[in-house]
Amino acid sequence: MTHVVTDNCIKCKYTDCVEVCPVDCFHEGANFLAIDPIECIDCTLCVAECPAEAIFAEDDVPAGQENFLQINAELAPQWPVIAARIEPPADADEWNGVANKLPMLER
Repeated sequence: MTHVVTDNCIKCKYTDCVEVCPVDCFHEGANFLAIDPIECIDCTLCVAECPAEAIFAEDDVPAGQENFLQINAELAPQWPVIAARIEPPADADEWNGVANKLPMLER
């Protein structure tokens, strides 16, 4: 099983989660993080570290966000690995909790 980054990460892109990942399976895009489903070992450490509560086990992805399984699998190989925390965007807190941000995902 893998973990998946979902909608609420878009435009928040907090990176607290990447520092606890023992296998560096996070990949960084312009305004979103993706988890490589092949590299993820299902350790669950990232879940509690995500201030946006945007990371879920694949079996627990909220209804209506199942498409993020494919989005993570598609984007992770295209983006560079991120293994150290960086500052979130200046307006991250304003975007945290805003619904339906998928159209704003920068691929």
